Amino acid sequence: SANLEDANLINANLTNANLQWANLYKANLQHANLTNANLHANLADANLQWANLTSANLANASLENASLENASLPGVIWWNTTCPDGTNSSNNGDTCCGHLKDAVPAAGCD
Repeated sequence: SANLEDANLINANLTNANLQWANLYKANLQHANLTNANLHANLADANLQWANLTSANLANASLENASLENASLPGVIWWNTTCPDGTNSSNNGDTCCGHLKDAVPAAGCD
């Protein structure tokens, strides 16, 4: 339940971090390693460009207006996730791939 609104977490190593219920609104997570992280959190308007989200749990997370350009997304759990374009992953075949709003597709969304 940490309040990390507007936090500067560029290049942070958050592997296996439990950020459940955290407020990461507008946080800068560029190039952060979030492998296996529990991100049932508010990531609205967050910058996740080039972040490694391999096998991250984004169930119930809000990614509305978040930037995931060039993020690594293989194995991400997308359940009831609010996608960057405002749609719900559960209505998109349990994925936000195709709903990321970025010009450059993220890895793992093939």
